Amino acid sequence: MFPELQTERFILRRIMPSDKPKIFEGLSHPDVIRYYGVSYQTYEDTQVQMDWYDYLLVSETGIWWGICDRTVPETLIGACGFDHLERNHRRTEAGYWLLPEYWGMGVMSECFPAIIRYAFSELRLHRIMAVVETENAGSCRLLEKLGFSYEGTHRECEIKNGALISLDHYALLSTDPFMV
Repeated sequence: MFPELQTERFILRRIMPSDKPKIFEGLSHPDVIRYYGVSYQTYEDTQVQMDWYDYLLVSETGIWWGICDRTVPETLIGACGFDHLERNHRRTEAGYWLLPEYWGMGVMSECFPAIIRYAFSELRLHRIMAVVETENAGSCRLLEKLGFSYEGTHRECEIKNGALISLDHYALLSTDPFMV
């Protein structure tokens, strides 16, 4: 059974095949993919992402939730979750994206803590990591607001769109003060 989570304004539920149009909308939107690690040029190519969400569950290497407004639970507005889950080391890597029309409304500030609590209490993890492009100031602020510690920058460590980019590394431990 997939663990559905709820916050005051949102439902975090399993990503379903009917969400594919919104996944494509988000992961092809120039403002979203500017700082996101994957992007899709065609609707058909988005199936790779849909398969990845399912693979994480089947392989038990992660879990991603679709974010929906409680008043419209069938309409996806973004996603957040964990991948690179290593139970033997009690750690995972977190990620998230949100359609731009929902930016600045506190969606991730409300939803991300719910999955963090799930990781620490239900999955019994100790460490949640997040890797953010250095220029993504909004994501850095979110992580710091939630109590993640900045652990350093991997300078010019990846190539994206033909240019070298740097990645900031953050982590939150189950023993850290959790800010939300």
